[in-house]
Amino acid sequence: MTTSDPLAPFQWLHGGDCLLGEIFTVAFFRGLDPSEVVRRFSRGEDHGQESGFDELMEQATEFSIKNRGGSGGGTVGVLQVGEWSVAIEPIGWMATLHDVLAELSRDCEVLAITRHDYAEDSLAYAIDGTIVTGYTPLDCPHLRHGSEPDRLNGFMRELGMTLDMRDDEHDRDDEYDWDESDWDTDYSAAMPRAFALAAKLTQVRFIPEVLDRAMLVGPVAYR
Repeated sequence: MTTSDPLAPFQWLHGGDCLLGEIFTVAFFRGLDPSEVVRRFSRGEDHGQESGFDELMEQATEFSIKNRGGSGGGTVGVLQVGEWSVAIEPIGWMATLHDVLAELSRDCEVLAITRHDYAEDSLAYAIDGTIVTGYTPLDCPHLRHGSEPDRLNGFMRELGMTLDMRDDEHDRDDEYDWDESDWDTDYSAAMPRAFALAAKLTQVRFIPEVLDRAMLVGPVAYR
């Protein structure tokens, strides 16, 4: 009997051909509808306008160019998938910043993932203003943080993540035996594993077809 690769549906989120580009954040909200999610990103100023993915990307690109990239994409698109609202920040990273995530997660539950090829990837999970757990997807799943850092360990083990601190002395002994292919494997699996973990928690498979749905698009007030 063969088993399917749990990372396969999420491989599109890694590499240069990703539809969302090299910098983006996807956040999953339980307990809020898309209009309320947009309102929170805009700090109460906007409830969103119905739009599509192409328009979302255009607005984010225009904002980034105008602001020379330092403030992200300034735009979020939110759609409903099952019990969760899925928020997409092209060229953005606000939802995984801890102070912002604490605000966004008031009276609800949020899991957010950032891919940032020029800085640091991040995954953070918050409930009602508290960061429960989080880690850096590329190289530090064993360095988890939060009020309950082991909260998602069962799901993480199912995905083959290393959860225990590596033996530094052993690493030094093996310094000259290190194989670059090991790093390549970790790098290519980092984002797929993060989104596979999100799917286990939320039951939402963030696959390309999700981007075909209508969404509410609004501004991101955080900078």
